[in-house]
Amino acid sequence: MRRDASTCISTTQDLRPHCSCTPMTVSMDRSDARDFGSNYWDTDYVNLRGIQRTKTQTLLMVTDGNRLMMVKVLRQPDGVEQETGERQRAAVNAEVMYSPPACMFISWTCFSTTFVRLRWCVVSDSGEAMSARRVLVPASTNILSRLTSWRRIASRSASSFHQPCVGTARSNEENADINWDDLGFGHVPTDYMYVMRCSRDDKFSSGVLNRYGNIELSPSAGVLNYGQGLFEGLKAYQKQDGSGFLLFRPEENARRMQRGAERMCMPSLSVVQFIHAVKETVLANKRWVPPQGKGSLYIRPLLIGIGPVLGLAPAPDYMFLIYAAPVGTYFKEGLAPINLVIDDKIHRATPGGTGDVKTISNYAPALKAQTEAKTKGFTDVIYLDSINKKYLEEASSCNLFIVKGDVISTPATMGTILPGVTRKSIIEIAIDYGFRVEERLVSLEDLLDADEVFCTGTAVVVAPVSSITYQDQRYEYKTGTETVTQKLYNILTAIQMGLVEDRKNWTVEIK
Repeated sequence: MRRDASTCISTTQDLRPHCSCTPMTVSMDRSDARDFGSNYWDTDYVNLRGIQRTKTQTLLMVTDGNRLMMVKVLRQPDGVEQETGERQRAAVNAEVMYSPPACMFISWTCFSTTFVRLRWCVVSDSGEAMSARRVLVPASTNILSRLTSWRRIASRSASSFHQPCVGTARSNEENADINWDDLGFGHVPTDYMYVMRCSRDDKFSSGVLNRYGNIELSPSAGVLNYGQGLFEGLKAYQKQDGSGFLLFRPEENARRMQRGAERMCMPSLSVVQFIHAVKETVLANKRWVPPQGKGSLYIRPLLIGIGPVLGLAPAPDYMFLIYAAPVGTYFKEGLAPINLVIDDKIHRATPGGTGDVKTISNYAPALKAQTEAKTKGFTDVIYLDSINKKYLEEASSCNLFIVKGDVISTPATMGTILPGVTRKSIIEIAIDYGFRVEERLVSLEDLLDADEVFCTGTAVVVAPVSSITYQDQRYEYKTGTETVTQKLYNILTAIQMGLVEDRKNWTVEIK
């Protein structure tokens, strides 16, 4: 992050997090013509929370609000030596070793051309200040250069308190020890997760990278009692030349989460905050990004109500969290065509509900139908509308398209169907390549008469459908290399992986 000395203004929101479990030493000289007095350092100490002061020492007590995690003696800074008629000189030395939920940040403000007010602070995982110190330092080039190198230090997760944490959040290690040729779509724990918190009436500000691990929730948390939660899904791809990574339309995921948050009475992140958090998560877990052609890093943002509630009401506090895992193909069939079954008894969504937002409560109700379908050898389930029971909606986790001649049709999103990012992209690509695309009510008759059927989604990408079974009768569809489905798949994935020029500016590069 570049800063010019003349405009060096920083807040906690724009400091990039790194992880270190080694003691951090802050040491600098201060030259100041003014007489602050011998008690300057003591009187300027801000005692907010978790600090016990005695005449001889200061104790930093790190807690998670319930239990004591660690006690550390803070070394008192060297005293100020006054020299009559000359500048005062003093040194600030602080060594702090800490464990979650604490982290440290350093911020500063150039409020004149001569002095910089430096503030270093230990904060809890929820963003509450636990202790802070402010000092005045000269605005020299050397000082400003050193300040730009002192970033917020993010702590380990509580679950790794007794485990060593080596290096920074951007690991320089080689690729993870994993068989890239054997990736499915399962959970593989990676190194770091990104965490932000805020209250209902506040706004998300800054986040930290913590070691991947368990989180603690109150039994009365809003997400546990009333399902107040959203999630997203997007992928990072390794660039062909290995020089970085590509995200595909992350701003669309950010906006969809904003719409969902409004529907679920939750605070939401800005698009810029969302994309920044995703980038930080990818860079922190970069050794887990599969080589190109072997898969991708699946990124799972979560927005959940963590504050305690008993009566039905929005939670008072919220957490935004991102974790990631390397993945291959979503279905067990790999890239082979899939076989679906229509369920006309269980419905995924109803008008006026939450079918058009990615709330966590939309997915568990589909598990029964999906589980029964898989026991019968089907890949997934197609759901019908709950009113007429004759119009297609979507599968358990993906949107549906049918192809008839040069016309591509997909069910219109009218409040019960999730507006997928991949769905939107396929529609735009198909129009660019001369297909007529219709977003409309798609009936069972339309489906059974189609030439091709395919599913779209971040996880499944574009999946060809080989057969659909309805009321014990099987209907088969065209698949293979010469299909419209395959053509759209090739175009989309080439853009996602950076194999062709991105004329639509859909990809976001991470270096």
